Amino acid sequence: MKASSSTQAKTALITGGAKRIGAALVKAFHGQGMNVLFQYHQSDEQANELTRSLNQQRPQSVSAVCFDLEVYENYTLLRDEVNRQFGRLDVLINNASAFFPTPAGRASEDQWNILLNVNAKAPFFLSQCCRDMLSQSQGTIINITDIYANIPLAEHAIYCASKAALASITLSMAGSFAPDIRVNAIAPGAILAPEGKSDESMVELVAKTPLKRLGGEASIVETALFLCRQASFITGQTINVDGGRTILSR
Repeated sequence: MKASSSTQAKTALITGGAKRIGAALVKAFHGQGMNVLFQYHQSDEQANELTRSLNQQRPQSVSAVCFDLEVYENYTLLRDEVNRQFGRLDVLINNASAFFPTPAGRASEDQWNILLNVNAKAPFFLSQCCRDMLSQSQGTIINITDIYANIPLAEHAIYCASKAALASITLSMAGSFAPDIRVNAIAPGAILAPEGKSDESMVELVAKTPLKRLGGEASIVETALFLCRQASFITGQTINVDGGRTILSR
């Protein structure tokens, strides 16, 4: 799924961009007139359809690449693909995430490796690989963490630890990459029902959310666009997009 477009247009690289929040981010940044290259792992059908649809609107403006983010060598390859196809990079959104239960006392090393590799190692090393390109454009990095980085989710000990690591990485990179690159994070709360489940399955969680509703993909998109377009003096911050959920934990 190759694309080639003018290097005058800004470019966004989005991981986990084929479905759900990732696809909404791809559409939104493309809608801002940007070229977009997005990574996916297994969602070939969704990636192909999203690429086809957006390239019909603006030819050769979107490309999708299939890479496993557990593999260290793929971070450089992904950076090189952005450079080859679009010649610049302005926004990196580390959205890809692995999520499954790992009850303390029954978790395995393989589960640890998957969750830490995808949720923490990949954002760290991909950001590091892209640093020079982002510096040239005075670019922005957005990491998608989780409110459960600070509020442990029952039976998800390793997932929570991986997102807490990403929150810490956000702070470290914000300091190290300044002044050329701003680095922030978005921590979603009750945004969407888990894949394959209906909104009705979220009734209990919604009841614990002060705004009494799911946030939907738009709430993450709006925050990401704000961090890229209007927040020129904000770096090293995590914005909780959770309908007030974290208020109840204080």
